[in-house]
Amino acid sequence: MQEELRQMLEEAKRQIELAKSGDKLFTIRQKYMGKKGALTGVLKGLAGLSPEEKREIGSFANQIKTQIQVLLEKREADILENASNLDKPFDMTLPGEMPIKGGLHPIKQMCYDLNDAFLSLGFEIYSEDEITSEAYGFDNLNFPPEHPARDSMDTFWIKGTENKKGKERLCLRPHLTGGSVRYLKKHGAPARFVYPGRVYRNESTDARHERAFFQYEALIVEKDFSFSSGKLLMNTILEKVFGRPVDVRMRAGFFPFVEPGFEIDMKCLVCGGEGCKVCKNVGWIEVMPGGTPHPNVLKAAGLDPAEYSGFYINIGLDRLVMMRYGVDDVRLFHSADLRFLEQFK
Repeated sequence: MQEELRQMLEEAKRQIELAKSGDKLFTIRQKYMGKKGALTGVLKGLAGLSPEEKREIGSFANQIKTQIQVLLEKREADILENASNLDKPFDMTLPGEMPIKGGLHPIKQMCYDLNDAFLSLGFEIYSEDEITSEAYGFDNLNFPPEHPARDSMDTFWIKGTENKKGKERLCLRPHLTGGSVRYLKKHGAPARFVYPGRVYRNESTDARHERAFFQYEALIVEKDFSFSSGKLLMNTILEKVFGRPVDVRMRAGFFPFVEPGFEIDMKCLVCGGEGCKVCKNVGWIEVMPGGTPHPNVLKAAGLDPAEYSGFYINIGLDRLVMMRYGVDDVRLFHSADLRFLEQFK
């Protein structure tokens, strides 16, 4: 047994010398001196020996244990000392480098601010996939079959489905409004929810337009919901986002999924209403169309339009962020230009 212990010591020495980290030394310590370690097993096995053998083997095993312990501690000290050695002198008087600090994209920050505002008013946050169908993107929203938005000049249709119809004809969602019918079919009414997300349009880009941009839609569906309550909601949300009352105006507008429909403009905060390329030199910019859900949309959602009414708001999230920070070109938000984005940390 003594020869076995000597071999154990030699093997432990070899492993300790090759150890390069504290974790490796801990593993070696457990291997030999842990509760199920080799040396611990030897000491537990002394019970079956005679008193003389117990004294002899026990004394020798404790010597081996002590030697392994000393080797472990010495190697641990060596590893720590080497870890603190630097390749070149270190001047402690030099100022440190500030860590790189990240931040939310300004559009994401605006989305979170709107979430907080609507959650405080009892709304639920809803989301859906970015790929939708003709049924949810157009048919359920009262778009007529010949509507130009269904054409590939406006909508990105998924290859292989462009010649199909209804739920089998797939596209990148051109707006968020189709999600309203999907939600109402599943949850019913009354309902009060928002659904932010990215949408896609096949159009030319300029200072106000992008092919991929963000919208933020809100919908209330209740019995006898008044139009004036919707206008109050709109003013409350804008004041919450900008921290002060915002000059707005409402114009009659046609959208297939609402009746009546309107367009909400706010005074351009980039130029202060003086006129610029963002507002096309008129001093106002459209930020959120909306209106009362069209009876055909409520029917598509399985609701009785004689019993329910409501209020849509479809916020152009990118444009709202442009107003908040005075940005004069929407394309900057999606440019990945760090010189621009680092201003919003």
